[in-house]
Amino acid sequence: MTGNVLINGKKRLDFGVVAYVTQEDVLLGTLTVRETISYSAHLRLPTTLSKEEIDEVVEGTILEMGLQDCADKLIGNWHLRGISGGEKKRVSIALEILTRPRLLFLDEPTTGLDSASAFFVIQALRTTARDWRTVICSIHQPSSEVFDLFDDLFLLSSGEAVYFGDAKKAVEFFAQAGFPCPNRRNPSDHFLRCINRDFDLVHATLKGSQRIRREIQVASDPLMNLAATRIKEILVEKYRTSEYATHTRRRIRELANVKGLPTGSNSGSEATWWKQLATLTRRSFVNMYRDIGYYWLRIIVYIMVSLCVGTIYFDVGTSYSSILARGACGGFVSGFMTFMSIGSFPSFIEEMKVFSRERLNGHYGNAVFILSNFFSSFPFLVAVSVVAATITYYMVKLHSGFSHYVFYCINLFGCIAVVESCMMVVAALVPNFLMGIITGAGIIGIMMMTSGFFRMLPDLPRAFWRYPISYINYGAWALQVINSGTGFIHIFH
Repeated sequence: MTGNVLINGKKRLDFGVVAYVTQEDVLLGTLTVRETISYSAHLRLPTTLSKEEIDEVVEGTILEMGLQDCADKLIGNWHLRGISGGEKKRVSIALEILTRPRLLFLDEPTTGLDSASAFFVIQALRTTARDWRTVICSIHQPSSEVFDLFDDLFLLSSGEAVYFGDAKKAVEFFAQAGFPCPNRRNPSDHFLRCINRDFDLVHATLKGSQRIRREIQVASDPLMNLAATRIKEILVEKYRTSEYATHTRRRIRELANVKGLPTGSNSGSEATWWKQLATLTRRSFVNMYRDIGYYWLRIIVYIMVSLCVGTIYFDVGTSYSSILARGACGGFVSGFMTFMSIGSFPSFIEEMKVFSRERLNGHYGNAVFILSNFFSSFPFLVAVSVVAATITYYMVKLHSGFSHYVFYCINLFGCIAVVESCMMVVAALVPNFLMGIITGAGIIGIMMMTSGFFRMLPDLPRAFWRYPISYINYGAWALQVINSGTGFIHIFH
């Protein structure tokens, strides 16, 4: 899609001036409301502000959005009970008004909310608009209480303006056009019924049914006698020549001549690169620590699998008949055991959603996210590697010596880190859960086939499989390191 985005007739869309709240609430469920807003504030507000000043901004935003009662509650995810849908929507809005933007866009902020929650969300937005800010949102089927909160209303049908002006005068316009809103009916329901073209075919079918026609009494309702397409055409033409359109055009011309448009920064953040890295690392570590599905479950599974490997190959020995067993054990540890890291994909998907939203809003760059994710996951990867390596190394009784043990731990850490990084790349390229799991499993399966265990590396077909696949395959290098450095096939040395 191409086009120009103008503010008051001028091409200016700086970060910090404009904010956008998506329809879907993309939040980390392991954080509390206050933590979510606080981390976002530290990522974006100027580094010159002290911690106390940033905390004051955070508390003011929580109070403005009416979140003080749930400020210390978790957002919630698949295993943590969290806040309600309306509170999540207000948290999403709070994240965007931290930097006090002059223009706030929202995509259907009442989607999935009950009437009470929708009312409180729109009321919070109205409070925000009083602080010399403009709030623009698309909305479907608002209740009458929500409709009464609107200042201006813009009705669109198939890309054409049906009405644009004072929300309270819309009822008057429709009455003048010959489509008055019935008493005790929600005006928004009436407007949508008039301009919605999606059910013209259904309308014609109902109109042709004698039974239904008698039931709905077509003659008593003028809207049932006309297709929505025709109603829309009448309304568009009426609006084009009405005083409401003339008044709107005059307001637009006045705004186009306004001097001194507010300016923002070239990026969505005024924090330094190092502060962004430290804040993002801390937030990611807290998320990994609280989400049992991120690393804790995998640590348990690694322990169980390591015990299985240790008991199956327990004290396998160094005899000639043990060579095959040692090679099989090395192939399993470097290939199949690290394959379990594919379980990190679901957690990566959730974190990638947050990253995509924040990066597009200019909160931070790609390098900061990659480094912070590595630093935050480093302690967990070390724990997984050391636990699994310790159990298998001493139960299988590999080559004695502490240096060999450390070498084995580092090798296993490298394998797991490569698989984790591979799944992060897949999560970025294939955001669909099922397709991502299949893609990741396929890639790692290819790596295992060409690692040198199922077929010796020199025997692989030279085209493609030997060069370059076996050379970029982490499993091939890991298996060679295990066999030569830790005594898996020590009888050859």
